[in-house]
Amino acid sequence: MTAASDAPLGAGPGTGPDHTTTPFPRTPPPPPMSPSIPSPSPRSPSPRPLHSLPTRPTLHSSASSPWPRLLEREAALDLLAFEAGRSLDGSGRLVVFRGPTGTGRSTLLEAAAALGTKLGMRVLRAHASPGGSEGPFTLVRQLLSVADRSAPDEDGTGALSSARLWQVLCGYAALSPLLVVVDDVHLADQASRRWLTESARRLTGLPVLMVVTERGQYDIAPPSPGLAHALPPATVGSHALAPLSRAAAERLIRGAHAGTGEQAGAASAEWVEGCVRAGAGNPLLLGALLDDLRAVFPDAHGDTEAKLPTSTAELYPGAFVSAVSWWLESAGPGTATVARTLAELAGDDDTDDVGGLLAEVTWADPSRVAGWLTAMVRLGVLRRDPVHGGPRFAHPLLREAVLDGWPRAHRQAVHRRAAELRRRRGDRVGAVAAHLLRTPSDGSAWVPGTLLDAASAAAREGRTADAVAFLRRALDEPLPRERRAAVLAELGALEFATVRSSGISRLAEALRLQERPRERVMTAVTLGTALAQEGEPHAAFDVLRGLGALEDEPVLARTVQTAAALLSDHDREIRRRVYARLRETAANSPEGMSPAVRTLLIRYEATAGLISADWAMRQIRRLLTAPEDPLLVPYLLGTAASVAQWADARDDAERLVRAGLTEHRLSPLHPVHPSLVNVRVDTTAAGGQYARVLEETAGVVPPPPDTPRAGPSNFLAHRVLALVEHHRAAEAERLVAGVNVSEAHDSWELNRFLYARGVLRAATGDHAGALADFLECGRRQTGRDIESPVVTPWRSAAAECYLALGQPQEALAIAEVEHRYATVWNTPRVRSRALRVLGAATGGRRGLELTGEAVEALRNTPLDTELVQALVAHGRQLVAAGRPGRARPLLREAASTAERLAVPRLLATAETALRASGARRRNTPLTGTNSLTASERRIAALAADGSTNAEISELLHLAKRTVETHLTSTYRKLGIRRRSELKSALAPLPPHPTESP
Repeated sequence: MTAASDAPLGAGPGTGPDHTTTPFPRTPPPPPMSPSIPSPSPRSPSPRPLHSLPTRPTLHSSASSPWPRLLEREAALDLLAFEAGRSLDGSGRLVVFRGPTGTGRSTLLEAAAALGTKLGMRVLRAHASPGGSEGPFTLVRQLLSVADRSAPDEDGTGALSSARLWQVLCGYAALSPLLVVVDDVHLADQASRRWLTESARRLTGLPVLMVVTERGQYDIAPPSPGLAHALPPATVGSHALAPLSRAAAERLIRGAHAGTGEQAGAASAEWVEGCVRAGAGNPLLLGALLDDLRAVFPDAHGDTEAKLPTSTAELYPGAFVSAVSWWLESAGPGTATVARTLAELAGDDDTDDVGGLLAEVTWADPSRVAGWLTAMVRLGVLRRDPVHGGPRFAHPLLREAVLDGWPRAHRQAVHRRAAELRRRRGDRVGAVAAHLLRTPSDGSAWVPGTLLDAASAAAREGRTADAVAFLRRALDEPLPRERRAAVLAELGALEFATVRSSGISRLAEALRLQERPRERVMTAVTLGTALAQEGEPHAAFDVLRGLGALEDEPVLARTVQTAAALLSDHDREIRRRVYARLRETAANSPEGMSPAVRTLLIRYEATAGLISADWAMRQIRRLLTAPEDPLLVPYLLGTAASVAQWADARDDAERLVRAGLTEHRLSPLHPVHPSLVNVRVDTTAAGGQYARVLEETAGVVPPPPDTPRAGPSNFLAHRVLALVEHHRAAEAERLVAGVNVSEAHDSWELNRFLYARGVLRAATGDHAGALADFLECGRRQTGRDIESPVVTPWRSAAAECYLALGQPQEALAIAEVEHRYATVWNTPRVRSRALRVLGAATGGRRGLELTGEAVEALRNTPLDTELVQALVAHGRQLVAAGRPGRARPLLREAASTAERLAVPRLLATAETALRASGARRRNTPLTGTNSLTASERRIAALAADGSTNAEISELLHLAKRTVETHLTSTYRKLGIRRRSELKSALAPLPPHPTESP
């Protein structure tokens, strides 16, 4: 405890006037902004003239001002000036300034002392501090500079008494008007506090002004009664210090920023906002923050300044952290514990009762905790989360400073206690597990189950990172061997998506721990899938072979057999050997083959060009109704979906994909999962929905420069093709630029990438480069026994490149092979594409016939993108044959369809061909009856006559989904919503518009 005094040490009683005279009359204080001073009483000592009092300070006060650092304290300064004038007139009073820690109470006392000195008052000072008591009246003795033992009292002892100390004060007042200032009076010893209170009652008639500061803030511990709580209002003037307003804080921040040599206001709005929130309107905290920032960013200014740090480690001078620490210590241990607990639990905002949780964790009074939260929000230290409404520290810097120096063991204990409490009251399992992530294992039996349940919930909701964190933490608990193996297997499957090597090592460890046959097989299949995707198919098959014959487990043996067939797609030689054995088994003992394996053989024969689509789909539909073990059902669905997509059975393909992904909830490392997601994007692309393809692949294909690290994939290939169709070749080129084909793993996805890159090169005029890609794709496909164009029509694409390069013989030869395989599969898409290219390569009358067949093959089908290309090819053949008049309607239909499909590349191709025919395309309406295509007109007319979708589907030999799609498009173009409106909207239905030659 310290004290300062301008009085002589020998001052004592009896040296001043009699202070028992009649008190001077009191006058009420003026309004806060009024500078007037009440008139002195005739019995007062000679007062100082009014003009000698200092003027009220402002925010822009000069450096010579007694209080240049005070902001928004005009009311307090007015009160000081007023009461100082009264005391000079002999009307002594007590003034109490109360406010939270850091709001400038001490600075205000400095202003009071400066004012007293300016007015010629003697200033006595003391500053109470915690633990500074040296017996009764410690503060008063130091304030009055009185030794512990002095002249004997009336009772003959040297002990000080309240009366003797009052006499000392009166002796000082007899010599000069007196200003007594005491800082942090709430920390004074009880005897000194009682003396100050009693003295305040007796100041009337004395030229003495007492100014004290007292901490006034809502804390967890109930506060002690204030110094003036027992005094009548006439003897004391009180003023509460509020936090700085936002405007004042911003001016202070910009002023400090300008202090670095820049103009005021140069700080960015983001910088100022961060400082305002971190400072929480508290002058102490804000000033310390600005001091640190000046040291860390001495040259920060304008738009180029660094962002405000979010970590206290970046504020290395540490003034801000020290200020926050002092703020906490001043609030008491209970408040500090609650504040730190709140800071530690920040982010756990899924509870509706944060205050109740804080109270239970810290064993504090719930009502006091709720009051403290409300008070801190009003002070600006806390803010309500805009989403969840829970209290949060106003800025990350403030939160970190509150936690600074708090031992890790205390933090862990907080989370352990929170987890136990939230579990007992039935909170969400993920919220309980989130606390457990921050605690070490203590062997509690309920912890592993909670973590695993939370991991399962997170995985179902697609929160892979959370699921991984919970599973990793579960491994810290004591787990039985089988359970640990299961956790490792699940964790490895999730980790493989992000840290592949880590996932493989987890799966390998799980396989070593597994003892039950079923779990061993499932883990081995998962590990094999991961190894195959990493380009190690031989290692994958070694893992599967390590399982043994499984003679006593026929279902598990078939599971391994089916998984091996799927994984063989990652290596051409392994694939040929696997399917050779499967075909041999099918020939010798077909009764031992499951529906899933039979479906795999159908898929193989379809790609090898050995069967038709019609036969394949009949067999697939029969196998889907056959009984199958649940372990093998996903394999059956995935393989059947692939075949259905190739056969243009989009409805079947989409239904099978949904069943596989939603009903069975396959792990990303299940061998069928990638097949299903690839079929889904294949189906979307086959429908010409290139905009949707871009949407589906946006989150899967990483943008440059990360694309090379991801390697070639089916999703990358589809994205490249969709970008080409949308005339975004430059973006597609950036995607493929860094992919090194020579370093890529051998897989069917690499072949798809080569095909897509070839299409991109052909679209940009590099036909030689495109031809090289198509031929390399074909070489690799043939090495896998894939001859049919159902997967990648590389022969048709190569033939078009040969034609562009002026090599018609080579084009014709390869187009004829493509046509032969297309005739075997015999779907409209595959057959029309082969006919279209073969017709272009053949030329003449035969070429015209072939392209005409290509158009007719696509009539009354939903394959509009293929129809556009067939129409253009046939139109060009007609123009070459000297019949442009017949070509123009076809080319106009192609352009209209491409416009409706919103495929810019197809539209440009069609319009180029239309102009080459010698006629310009009319402006085709996008709405109204004239905007309907021929297929839409036929379907709409039947629907208007009362036919159902099923009847239209059967009559026109179309899929029900196709009918629905055409009707939806018709409704949009006609501006109607109901089927009942069709008849009036279509009548009278004009003929389809044509162009005259």
